[in-house]
Amino acid sequence: MAKLQPVRGTHDILPDEMPRYRNVFDAVAHVGATYGYGEIATPIFEFTEVFKRTLGDTSDVVTKEMYTFADRGGEGLTLRPEGTAGVARAVISGGLLQQVPLKYFYRGPMFRYERPQKGRMRQFHQIGVELLGVPEPSGDIEVIALGADILDRLGVLGDTMLEINTIGDMESRNAYRTALVAYLEGHIDRLSDDSRERLHRNPLRVLDSKDADDREVVANAPRFDDYLTPHAADFFAAVLAGLDRLGIPYRRNVYLVRGLDYYCHTTFEFVTDRLGAQGTVLAGGRYDGLIGQMGGAETPGVGWAAGVERLSLLAEPPAATIRPVALVPLGPAAEAEAMVLAHRLRKAGVVVDLGYGGNLKKRMKRADRVGAAQAVIFGDDELARGAAQLKSLDDGAQTEVALADLVDRLAARG
Repeated sequence: MAKLQPVRGTHDILPDEMPRYRNVFDAVAHVGATYGYGEIATPIFEFTEVFKRTLGDTSDVVTKEMYTFADRGGEGLTLRPEGTAGVARAVISGGLLQQVPLKYFYRGPMFRYERPQKGRMRQFHQIGVELLGVPEPSGDIEVIALGADILDRLGVLGDTMLEINTIGDMESRNAYRTALVAYLEGHIDRLSDDSRERLHRNPLRVLDSKDADDREVVANAPRFDDYLTPHAADFFAAVLAGLDRLGIPYRRNVYLVRGLDYYCHTTFEFVTDRLGAQGTVLAGGRYDGLIGQMGGAETPGVGWAAGVERLSLLAEPPAATIRPVALVPLGPAAEAEAMVLAHRLRKAGVVVDLGYGGNLKKRMKRADRVGAAQAVIFGDDELARGAAQLKSLDDGAQTEVALADLVDRLAARG
């Protein structure tokens, strides 16, 4: 039989690695709560139409990366490639749009068929936030600040830079799109195949192309700022002023765009140079047209998502977990008593490791392997005296403690 392996682009998160993931999950929960955001969890698969409507029939995600299948009833289903669409569907189908503003955070697995590389998997995990029903620039400022605070809690804010841009309102976008297409058509022979394909379908995406020839062409393209309406310019200025007041540094990236029509105004990313080519750790923007495009009432929205795998690589390792106490019973009578003692200690909040057999040497070796701080050693002689030997596994100091006092003594150490 062939050796079993996880599917390419997936991996097992074993107990030694899980604290790094939990650290990120806990950060969004803690900081999100301080901002008044409640947790939402949507199914990991939706009707395929949910993502086609939101990501566009011709987007790379829909055409190349989605895991789509027909269930036994013939329904087209898709494993979620991102979180926003499911949240938007949930608030529409749940009739929640009458309760705006809605403030949510989420955490969980996503799925995309793409080439696995450092920090990018086919089953990956995201955290994210969505703020619905707030049309003012204050919404953009708040979600960016929330993201910055999460990165700060994880100890990675200093290794990132906030890049920010505006793609204006619909009037701005339409005017700029016309000018951009006209310019790019004049240089079509220098564009990559991908950019030629996007030229009329999604021309804004040409601006963030990584192709060297495309970048040379784009360097002299018309500037979005020259096509902003007064409202769009004032909106962006208000966002930047708010970030200045909060002391959140940023730099302008005029090539930072979102290609789909429901995006507008602010786009932003926190980027780092510590992960090689995969430099984006948190990305988002304003999407005032999304809910309406999905069939709900026109509702402004702004949010972001961040990859947990990348954040777990960047973040400071979480503080060590509480070290356990190892119970080391010697003999059948002590084994029976150890089960009772372990139960009492655990109910008192003490982390206990109880081996399931072996002599003193084997049990002490296990205690060392699990990182126990102390060992409680007792056999027939100790039981006859109602006592146990309490041994420090750091310095070897050993004292006799009455079994009746053991729970209080160990619980008091925290």
